[in-house]
Amino acid sequence: MDGGIPLWLSVAGVVREVLLSVFTQEGMPQTLTSTSMFNTSGFSHQLHPTKETEHERLIFQDGNLISASLEALIQHLLPTVDYYPEKAYIFTFLLSSRLFIEPHELLSKVCHMCIEQQSLDEPVLDKARIKKFGPKIMQLLTEWTETFPSDFRDERMIGHLKDMIHRIAPYDESYWKTMNQLLQTLNQKLATLNQGEENTIKVNASVSDKLVIIKTKPPSIQRDILSICNDPYTLAQQLTHIELERLSFIGPEEFVQAFVRKDSLDNPKSCFSDQKKTDNLEAYVKWFNRLCYLVATEICMPAKKKHRAQVIEFFIDVARECFNIGNFNSLMAIISGMNMSPVSRLKKTWGKVKTAKFFILEHQMDPTGNFYNYRTALRGAAHRSLTAHSNREKIVIPFFSLLIKDIYFLNEGCANRLPNGHVNFEKFLELAKQVGEFMMWKQVSCPFEDDKNIIHYLHTAPVFSEDGTLLIC
Repeated sequence: MDGGIPLWLSVAGVVREVLLSVFTQEGMPQTLTSTSMFNTSGFSHQLHPTKETEHERLIFQDGNLISASLEALIQHLLPTVDYYPEKAYIFTFLLSSRLFIEPHELLSKVCHMCIEQQSLDEPVLDKARIKKFGPKIMQLLTEWTETFPSDFRDERMIGHLKDMIHRIAPYDESYWKTMNQLLQTLNQKLATLNQGEENTIKVNASVSDKLVIIKTKPPSIQRDILSICNDPYTLAQQLTHIELERLSFIGPEEFVQAFVRKDSLDNPKSCFSDQKKTDNLEAYVKWFNRLCYLVATEICMPAKKKHRAQVIEFFIDVARECFNIGNFNSLMAIISGMNMSPVSRLKKTWGKVKTAKFFILEHQMDPTGNFYNYRTALRGAAHRSLTAHSNREKIVIPFFSLLIKDIYFLNEGCANRLPNGHVNFEKFLELAKQVGEFMMWKQVSCPFEDDKNIIHYLHTAPVFSEDGTLLIC
């Protein structure tokens, strides 16, 4: 390949290799952020009275909860009249427990245990006790619906939620109002998710969005990226729009459900397919692959070497702007597209390209040392985000395939029980920190004005597969 462009990264390489394994009212809860959830050294030792066996105890080390039986961890989730679990614990356990128990089974257990411990099935209830317990169970249910709304697409979840509230509502009229507000907010969240997923399906199903393998040289395509947008910064902004929109639909549970193993579930007869809802995560990966192929297609389509070189330099500038914005996913997709063999083999074209800026970008995304340079840049962007005064400075869009790879190994650690049968809560917390940070990044509102014409082109412009692109060069 001309110019010595290294072929260390390609769609067929890192992306496919990484992803094959994935797809073979007492205080309303605040918005979850990594810093607000994980700013303590550990979780409280307090565990409300229960008949525990030695096997079911929570194990602490240096003030940190490190392991316990699944039953003890569920028990620790339950609010009482004088106890409420810490926010970080709630998020951590609700996220990773699905490796062992499905959400509807967990909520069923939580409700049953609360009913039993608070004597909610008695003919006459203790009003003073309900007054103290009611707000806490309402808060737990609210936090669950706020953070993991997709769990409540399952009607069994809604049934358990309503049953619990119906047991305490007769003793305080405000609970009816709270339940209606909770369900209304939940329905709005689910409607937004459904609409986003439907729009993604429409885009992916369009004929022009499919990877086309052609056997003969295609007719010239009238429109190209430079005729739609010739300003690198503007295109980087529109790519950031697409990235943030697609990220917004990914729920934290998808990072765990992508790796659930049937043999790890406590109930192996459970409907395993219910756990594998990862449509938004998969759609985002497809978007990365599409952008790779779009870059390669746009570079290979011009007949003249001079024009091809111009497109390459344009995408190098777009990639640089993505880096400056903090959009590492689009940056890596562009570099991947330029490293695909149909592009890298254009030696005479590369001879006309000023490659200095490209080498700098490649150095930033070099996989050496487990992507040490990229991880350093990501930490810098994350720090900038924490101290930002504007949404522009808050943008952090990680290289998604590498994030998936990191989370895959964390999930492996979470799913493997300790020799004594305990769940490894240390690994739960590591996973929650990683996913919690991502959740903070994806909540950022895009500060750039959207250009529907450019975004439509990026979604629908014809792209060719690697074999197809070889034929048009």
